[in-house]
Amino acid sequence: MKKTYIIGEIGINHQGDLSIAKRLIDIAAAAGCDAVKFQKRNPDVCVPEEQKNKPRTWQGEEMTYLEYKYKVEFGEDEYNEIDDYCKKQGIDWSASPWDMDSLRFLERYDIPFIKVPSAMITNHELLEACVRSGKRVIFSTGMSTQEEIDEAVATLRIAKDLYVSVKDHKIGLLHCNSTYPAPVDELNLSAIKTLQEKYPDFEIGYSGHEMLLGTTVASVLLGASIIERHITLDRTMEGSDHSASVTPWGLFKLISGIRELESAYGDGVIKVTQSEIPVRTKLRG
Repeated sequence: MKKTYIIGEIGINHQGDLSIAKRLIDIAAAAGCDAVKFQKRNPDVCVPEEQKNKPRTWQGEEMTYLEYKYKVEFGEDEYNEIDDYCKKQGIDWSASPWDMDSLRFLERYDIPFIKVPSAMITNHELLEACVRSGKRVIFSTGMSTQEEIDEAVATLRIAKDLYVSVKDHKIGLLHCNSTYPAPVDELNLSAIKTLQEKYPDFEIGYSGHEMLLGTTVASVLLGASIIERHITLDRTMEGSDHSASVTPWGLFKLISGIRELESAYGDGVIKVTQSEIPVRTKLRG
């Protein structure tokens, strides 16, 4: 079984606080994540006009929704520090761009992939630009119809043929349910097999928003080779994503479970194992 690439999705769970971001990077690195991921937005572009002036309370302070989005948004100074810190910790990092400005911002950094969030897979201009960046592209399929996924795949395939010289560099496609937290009976993990059969030229993975851990481990057994889970210091923290996130202890358990599965999976060939030989000799002669 191929080693699973595991992404700890910090997203905006850092609360706009670099010290929290660093603590989450520390936890992800210690637990064995291959990468951490953030989200990058230009709030002026991403927030709809009718929502910009809506009132919002954040950490006891009254503000507009647009002001709140800026409060939890990292800029160049923070990402420069994140870039340096992740290098010291020996862990990859990336971010999901929600607009073209954010993609151009991320292109400054030597990051191993660009992650397109489920909300943006119908933005074909952004999909094409992500491929044009020359970085590996991974995208999630939450809240999408089969037709929307087909259209995104077609856009990415065409862009890859036009702009990517390394043809065996597979685009990552993550099965996903975008409810936070996602109901277990709506996870539809069997779709991982469907995606593998339908898009054999893509690397299929799973982005989970459920509160459980075992379902994510099961997705690896079904063939997911990229795993993304939100991580948090505490599920009760203020913010919309924490309830669907994995706590530090949970992250250690999750990654341990995935690595144990990889070790136990084997090749399917029936044979007497090395550890069984002395037992066989003792009991059968």
